[in-house]
Amino acid sequence: MFRKLVAVAGFALAFGSAASLAAKPAIDKAPFGKLPDGRAVDLFTLTNGKGMVAKITNYGAIVVALIVPDRAGHLDDVVLGYDNLDGYIAKSPFFGAIVGRYGNRIAKGQFALDGKTYTLARNDHANHLHGGVVGFDKVLWSATPVTGKKSVGLELRYLSKDGEEGYPGNLTVAITYTLTDDNKLKIDYVATTDKTTVANITHHGYFNLDGAGSGDILGEELLINADRFTPVDRGLIPTGELRPVKGTPLDFTQPTAIGARINNQDEQLKNGGGYDHNWVLNRTGAGLSLAAKLTSPKTGRVMEVLTTEPGLQFYSGNFLDGSITGKGGKVYARRSGLCLETQHFPDSPNQPSFPSTVLKPGETYKTTTVFRFSTVAR
Repeated sequence: MFRKLVAVAGFALAFGSAASLAAKPAIDKAPFGKLPDGRAVDLFTLTNGKGMVAKITNYGAIVVALIVPDRAGHLDDVVLGYDNLDGYIAKSPFFGAIVGRYGNRIAKGQFALDGKTYTLARNDHANHLHGGVVGFDKVLWSATPVTGKKSVGLELRYLSKDGEEGYPGNLTVAITYTLTDDNKLKIDYVATTDKTTVANITHHGYFNLDGAGSGDILGEELLINADRFTPVDRGLIPTGELRPVKGTPLDFTQPTAIGARINNQDEQLKNGGGYDHNWVLNRTGAGLSLAAKLTSPKTGRVMEVLTTEPGLQFYSGNFLDGSITGKGGKVYARRSGLCLETQHFPDSPNQPSFPSTVLKPGETYKTTTVFRFSTVAR
C-alpha cells in the first residue's frame, strides 16, 4: 500500500492521528525539503498494524522518528532528531543516520590493503570517523517501498564510488528498513565491491525511551550481552586488548542504570567522557543474537537489540551539550540520548587480531540488526 501523505505543519508529532491503528501495514511519502543543489528529498512514513510508526528520509537513510507505545499505550517518539531537513544538513551528530563506509574510528585516517596504504578524510582530530566528511549520512539514497502482509519496508540504495573519502573500490550498498506488526524495526545491510576494500556500516540512532527531548537517559537500565570490551586510548582508538568487564564500570551483564557508575573515576570513562566503547558480544551461532536490552522504568518501554555483528558501541551522548534544538523546540542537553551501534570493532583495518572488515570482489557484505520494542508493567 503506497499512498500520498497529507503534510502536517512542522514535525511536532500529532499523536492522536499517529495512534490510529492501521488495518494493514502502510507506507506514505511526502516532500521533506531540498538539498542546497536543488535535489528533492522525501520522507517516508511506515506504519504497522498496531500503530507503531517509523519515519525515514532518503537523505542519509535517516530514521527521523520512531513512535512506539509505553505501558499505558501512549505513543511517543523515542529518537532524537529534527523537525525538518535543514536541521540535519546544518548540524547533526549523525542523528538516526546510516554511517559508513566505516562506522566508528580508524586511527590516523589510514590503513593498508594488499601492500598499499590508503589515506582517508580525518574528521575526528587525527582520526577518521563514521565514513569521513561526506559519509553515508550526508548523501541522497534512492528509495523503493517494500510491502508485505505483516510488514512494510523501505529499500535504500547508494553507490559509493572508488576513491570517495579515500576508500578504494566502487561499493554498491543496499539498506532495507522493515517495520513488522510485532513492533520490530529490522535493518538489513548488503554491499558488494569491485575492488578490495573495507566495510563496517551501522545505524546511529540516538534513543531515549522516555521520549525524545524529555531529559537525560541516566535512569534507563541497560543490559549488554558481553563479558569483554575493547579499551581505548585518549583518542578513543582501541589499544588492541580485549578486557573483561567484570569489576569495571563497563559491566552491564546485569541490567544497570546508565547513571549508576558513569561518573566513576575510571580511566576508560575519563577517556570516553562517559561510555563510548565497543563491547565484544557473547555470540550464539551465526544468526541473530541478543546484543543489548534497554528499559525505561518510567514509561515501561523496552528495546532489545539483536544482531549478527560481533560488536556493539554504546555511546552515552557525552558530546551533546545543549547547543542543538531538536524536534518540537526541545533542547538536547548532555546525555539526553544514547546510541547502541551494532558493528565490527573500531580500527579493525589496523588491528589484525580483530574480526576482519575486508570485503573483496565476489564477496557480499551482509548483516542484520533488529530493534524489538515491547513494554513491561510497573
